Amino acid sequence: MQIQLNGQIVETQAQTVSELLQEQQIDASCVATALNGNFVPRSAYSRQPLAAGCQLEVLSPMQGG
Repeated sequence: MQIQLNGQIVETQAQTVSELLQEQQIDASCVATALNGNFVPRSAYSRQPLAAGCQLEVLSPMQGG
């Protein structure tokens, strides 16, 4: 299925946020995610399903000012 990941269309077989992060080699322990504009807590990554056409934003915290 195709989803949007950080504004880019990607083809994935992942069924959950957790599977997608693993597939994309993103360290789930140091990112925050939003699915279709809604925050997804890290504890829900393995239970949060993905659907074709969904929009996932994955953000890494930054330091500085």
